[in-house]
Amino acid sequence: MDPRNWIAVACAEHVARGRADGFMQVCHGKEAPLKRLRAGDRVVYYSPAQQMGSGPPLQAFTAIGRLRDRAPYRFDMGGGFVPWRRDVEWVEAGTASIRPLLALLDFTRGQASWGAKFRYGLFSVSEANMQCIAQAMGAPLPLLGLTEEAAA
Repeated sequence: MDPRNWIAVACAEHVARGRADGFMQVCHGKEAPLKRLRAGDRVVYYSPAQQMGSGPPLQAFTAIGRLRDRAPYRFDMGGGFVPWRRDVEWVEAGTASIRPLLALLDFTRGQASWGAKFRYGLFSVSEANMQCIAQAMGAPLPLLGLTEEAAA
C-alpha cells in the first residue's frame, strides 16, 4: 500500500517537543485522528504560531517525517493530561513559510480563507503537495520516499 500524506497542526513549541522525543499528537491528544494514520505515511506539521494562544503568527511548516510501525498509545504528561501519541521518524528539515506556497498547493490555491482547512487539526494532502512542502523545507526527499524528479 502506498504511503499517504498528512498535514497536522500544532504550535511550533509543541512540535519541537514531539520532534525531540520522536512522537506526534493532534487535536488536543485525541485518539481517533491518529488511528487514520498507518506506518510509512508521511506527516508534516503546520504551525500557525510559535506558542499556543499567544504571540505573533508563524504560519510555517515546522517538522516532517514518516510514521513508525506502532499503534496509537497513551502517555501521561502529568496534571491529569494523558493524550494519545504516534511515533514518528522525523527527518532533518528547516522551517518553511506557507506564504510562498499558497499559490502552489491545491488546498490553498485561490482560497481567500486558506487557513480554514487547518482548523481540522489533521487532513490528508496529495503527494504533489507533500513534495512541494518537503522541497520548501529542504527535507531529504529520498528519506521520505519521494523522488527529486517528481518534486520538480
